[in-house]
Amino acid sequence: MNATSADTHPGTTPDPGRIVLLTTSHRVAPGLLSWPAWRALRTADRVLCADGAHPQLPYLREAGIRVDEAAPAAEELVAACAGGHTVVVVATGEGDPGLTDGLARLAGSGRVAMPELELLPASYDLPGARLLDLVQVMDRIRVECPWSSRRTHEGLAKYAIEEAYELVEAIEDGDRDELREELGDVLLQVVFHARIAEEDPDAPFSVDDVAATIVAKLIHRHPHVFGDETATTPEEVREHWLRTKAAEKQRASVTDGVPLGQPGLALAAKLASRVRTAGLPVPLPSGEGIGYELLALAARAEAEGTDPEAALRAAARAYRDAIREVEA
Repeated sequence: MNATSADTHPGTTPDPGRIVLLTTSHRVAPGLLSWPAWRALRTADRVLCADGAHPQLPYLREAGIRVDEAAPAAEELVAACAGGHTVVVVATGEGDPGLTDGLARLAGSGRVAMPELELLPASYDLPGARLLDLVQVMDRIRVECPWSSRRTHEGLAKYAIEEAYELVEAIEDGDRDELREELGDVLLQVVFHARIAEEDPDAPFSVDDVAATIVAKLIHRHPHVFGDETATTPEEVREHWLRTKAAEKQRASVTDGVPLGQPGLALAAKLASRVRTAGLPVPLPSGEGIGYELLALAARAEAEGTDPEAALRAAARAYRDAIREVEA
């Protein structure tokens, strides 16, 4: 390093220099750094990195930047900056808490002329980037966990149903922490099934294929967003959705695609919705017993815009509360 003019004139205060802590995201392809980051790296007097296996190092060196594999203590780093020098520290994936804590202690002591300290994010996580972590974690669990490595679509099916119900309960309770956790549990089911699907010998697909499918579907069914059509009301949006869905599926019956395994009230309401939307003159079947009475109630609720399943759950929760009051 060359001395600055501050070093050569007695009576002047030496320039304490500058420390740049460069942070990067492992969720972005190595080498894709911001222009301020590249500028800081190219103009620095020294570039340091404590992790010799840091994914950015090959790309930095390919760009002609010398990187020293070193983990200096805070005092050593401050000394290296003395005289107006700039030192860039490429932070490790876990950060460098020992270094930053040491710098904070030195600054708080008031005994050391501290360099200018800059935290420079060199790459950023895009929205949804943490999903990459989930995929990586699921890959490892699938390979290394004795339980997870043996799961099948069929064996996991019941958990998808359970997690969906727990998500609904969190929504009805209004508990934000529970809602976030249950959404994660539902997301896990999707990623888990997609990971299992990769191993199918005849028709494998991955979580990327799953995402690509739903992206294509959403774009196609929202021509008022991604195309030339217009929709200004929820009703018009629904018309677009039903029209494009009908063209995609080309179903022979309005009942095609209605899962018969769903709860009875939800099933009855779904069938009534399909009939009403299609304008079919199909009367409710007549018969004796509570089943036919429930069918009529579900159809009436659907026609009035009420989810009969949710309505019954709300009533059941009120019943549960009444039971607890008597027990207390």
